[in-house]
Amino acid sequence: MTRNISKAVSAMNISQPAQQRQEQRFPESTQCCRDSSLAAFEDSEGQRILGLVATGQASPDHVHRFRQRLALTEQLRTAPEERSHDTSAAPHTGSQGESSSTSQPQVRATASNAGLYTIPFCSFLTENPTVFHAVASLGDELVHRGFSKLCERDVWKLEKGGRYFVERNGSSLIAFTVGNKYEPGNGAAILAGHVDALTAKLKPIPKLNNRAGYVQLGVAPYAGGMNSTWWDRDLSVGGRVLVKEGDKIVSKLVKLGWPIARIPTLAPHFGAAANGPFNPETQMVPIIGLDNSDISSDSTEGSWKPSILGGAGAFAATQPPRLVRAIAKQLGIKEQDYSSIVNWELELYDTQPATTGGLDREFVFAGRIDDKLCSWSALQALMNSSTYATRLSSVIKVVGLFDDEEIGSQLRQGARSNFLPSIMERIVDSISDKAGANLMSQTYANSFLVSSDVTHAVNPNFLNAYLENHSPRLNVGVVVSADSNGHMTTDAVSTALLQRVADKIGAKLQVFQIRNDSRSGGTVGPMLSSMTGMRAIDAGIPQLSMHSIRATTGSLDPGLGVILFQGFFDHYEEIDREFRE
Repeated sequence: MTRNISKAVSAMNISQPAQQRQEQRFPESTQCCRDSSLAAFEDSEGQRILGLVATGQASPDHVHRFRQRLALTEQLRTAPEERSHDTSAAPHTGSQGESSSTSQPQVRATASNAGLYTIPFCSFLTENPTVFHAVASLGDELVHRGFSKLCERDVWKLEKGGRYFVERNGSSLIAFTVGNKYEPGNGAAILAGHVDALTAKLKPIPKLNNRAGYVQLGVAPYAGGMNSTWWDRDLSVGGRVLVKEGDKIVSKLVKLGWPIARIPTLAPHFGAAANGPFNPETQMVPIIGLDNSDISSDSTEGSWKPSILGGAGAFAATQPPRLVRAIAKQLGIKEQDYSSIVNWELELYDTQPATTGGLDREFVFAGRIDDKLCSWSALQALMNSSTYATRLSSVIKVVGLFDDEEIGSQLRQGARSNFLPSIMERIVDSISDKAGANLMSQTYANSFLVSSDVTHAVNPNFLNAYLENHSPRLNVGVVVSADSNGHMTTDAVSTALLQRVADKIGAKLQVFQIRNDSRSGGTVGPMLSSMTGMRAIDAGIPQLSMHSIRATTGSLDPGLGVILFQGFFDHYEEIDREFRE
């Protein structure tokens, strides 16, 4: 792979990153320090980009993404070679990818291990700006790691020792492994989070009349999107497009690789008008271009005509023509075939790449951290655990990543839907010859849910907003979230169980609770736990600036999440026996 990277760099006439840099104190993993270029391109998407660039077949978007990965490589290449001599730091695998010993190797929570995940996480955030891209990317990675994709419409024939995943709506995903020693009625170790993020979605008819020479785009906020942090940002458009190909309607992902939109602020020189409050319908409308043709025209186009759906080419006619051209070009659709675009779901996203920062690069600055941070870490943990622990396991290990959490989880792809319960029932039904309500009740009673959503890191500028002794820090460990009013599932038993997991792997657990004079947020935990009766805890990774378009977490935090979550999967069975009544 190193040869391919050199070839790709040469093909683009890019200088190789400097090898000699001033040593920094930030701890990194042995592998990242010695060969960070491999870490930046080791996933399936990275290998595809690398191959396209190296062979001269890359589009401008591929070249842009290659440069982003190379830049992340350069950032972390400067870390010192602080080697971990702990031989238990990573799994030792045999030729088949399983443990070479009869006991499961211990993955320890060290800075060296955690640092392995910084570059891949940043790349994931940058390359997957919408929920559809995120789920598709995670699905591709699961396939690359030996998981089989299932379809809810088909009959399932599952096997013990199998690794599977299923998607719903292209925006939610459940992945699971079945232990070789699984018996019907045994429990499941479940991690659940969400992959949606605050954004602004294009309205069904986003074409607006030009105002003062500006072409604007009709969008609507999703959850708390289009808040004040969205002003003056470099925004682009991405999502999924339904295209008619022959007698089929196919879904294609699209993202424009450059900023096309901006919500401009009003300069403070205008006085009170610049201070707000602002109307999100009339004063936060993105500009996407210029058109001064009205200067020499007497036409006055009406604004209140009905928009009729249906008919050949009708959809494209309702959209901004220049946006249609841009999207069609990205998808390779010729102008005469614009009518093949049946519909789309597009949204705005911040184009600034995820990056490490701080004097010693101890931070990650990025968009869409909430809750792709916990979701990505959870899925990495499942894939890591499945490679060597499935044959020793007697439980089902599950990761559920849901859409629509930020707006209440009420839709069919949300956590309040039947998605998780129906998948659990189908797993048990496929493997058991006596499936039924009693067996499912037993399964849930033997199960445990970790609801993993990001939580608040302490902000040094607002210490008075936090409770003393409940102020989580970055790069320390996963945070248990508590709430006396039931907004979180955490209780004494679930906290004690997860603490035993942390003790097993040498990880630290922190705790957060909101002040009495503040309002607590919510997670998918209470709805899933109450729906199924599973024991549960809320435990997530801390971040600053939640619900901002640009947030901050620690650069070790993705890896610390992976390590704790993998520990949960690997040790749940033995620890659960300690808590059995």
